Amino acid sequence: MLQARRPIAADYAYFDRPFIAMAHRGGALLESNLERENTLHAFSEAAALGYRYLETDVHATADGVLLAFHDDRLDRVTDRQGLLAELPWNEVKTARIGGLDAIPTLADLFDAFPEHRINIDIKAPGAIEPLARAINHHRAHDRVCVGSFGVDRIRAFRRLMGTQVPTSVAGPGVAWTRFVPVLPRLFNDAGVVFQMPIDWEIGGRRVRLLTRDLVDRAHGAGKLVHVWTIDDADTMHELIDLGVDGLISDRIDTLKEVCLERGLWT
Repeated sequence: MLQARRPIAADYAYFDRPFIAMAHRGGALLESNLERENTLHAFSEAAALGYRYLETDVHATADGVLLAFHDDRLDRVTDRQGLLAELPWNEVKTARIGGLDAIPTLADLFDAFPEHRINIDIKAPGAIEPLARAINHHRAHDRVCVGSFGVDRIRAFRRLMGTQVPTSVAGPGVAWTRFVPVLPRLFNDAGVVFQMPIDWEIGGRRVRLLTRDLVDRAHGAGKLVHVWTIDDADTMHELIDLGVDGLISDRIDTLKEVCLERGLWT
C-alpha cells in the first residue's frame, strides 16, 4: 500500500506570499502599542501599517473561552491577577491590559480582521479543543497556521484537525534538522514551516540553530522557515540574505521599512 504524501507548505493558501512579515502580538514594541500588546488596539495598529499576518498565543479560561493572550496568568500585563486556566471568563473579561484594553478572545480577532491571517501558538492543553472548534466555526482553515512549543499539544491538535490547517514543526524536529539531519528524513515532522529563533540555550550555553544548511534542508523538504523575534534592521537583512521565508517582529515599523527596501512588502 502506498503511503499518503505528507503535506508541504505549497499545499496551503496561508503561505501564498513569497515573504511573510508578521506582527508579533500585534507589534508589541511599536510606540503606539507599548503596554498594549495582544489587544485589538495593537492588532489594528499593525493592520493600519499594512500587515496582513498577525501573531498571537492562545489560552483557555476555566470555562473554555479561548483567549488571544500570551501569558498563562494576568499579573504581568493587566490590572488583575490569577491563572487563566483557573478563572472563569466572567472574571477574566474585567481585566484590562495596561489599564485600558480588554483581553480579546480569538473569536474577536477572527471577527475584527476577516481578511487577515493569524499565526497561533497553543500555550496550554486546555486551549486545544476550543481552538479546533473556533477554526471550524469561523471557517478559518485557510487563515491560520498553528504551532506549539509543546510536542504533545501540537500532536493533539493535529489529531483533531488532520491536515486541514498548516502547522509548524515541533521543537525536536527543528533540532534534528539542525544537528542530526538524517533524522527528519526518517521521521518527517508533519509541520510545514519551521518557526524558530536564531539560537537556543542548550546545556547552559547559546547554540546557533539557524544556518543556511537548515534553510536549505527545510526548503528541500517543502517546508518554509520563519524566524522570531527579530527587532533590529541589520539582523533582518542578514536573515533575508540567508534565505528565510518570513520574519516575526515586535518592531513592525522597522520590519516594514526593511521589507520595502528589499522589495518584499506586498
